Amino acid sequence: QVQLVESGGGLVQAGGSLRLSCAASGSPFSIRSMAWYRQTPGKQREMVADDAGGGLKNVADAVKGRFTISWDFDKNTVYLQMNNLKVEDTATYYCNAQTTWGVRWGQGTQVTVSS
Repeated sequence: QVQLVESGGGLVQAGGSLRLSCAASGSPFSIRSMAWYRQTPGKQREMVADDAGGGLKNVADAVKGRFTISWDFDKNTVYLQMNNLKVEDTATYYCNAQTTWGVRWGQGTQVTVSS
């Protein structure tokens, strides 16, 4: 089993930056890819960025050029660097791992961007 713990959320002004972290434990070698999703009340969870290793990364159009995903294999941690944040980036951000035994989710971390 893989456990995911996110950190790094908070309140920031528009134009500011935050870095989210997601630490994996349990069976990190079973992880095939990792991703960040976000969700606001009443809306579906949407993919923000994913990383399958080996340079295979995808970033949603809404955050392209502002958000960067990176995976530190030695620390079993995936990061989401968020720059030039906008009010519409306000959401709960979830870490996701595709593992040998299925999908795992973190508990979520709140990001609030004020105008």
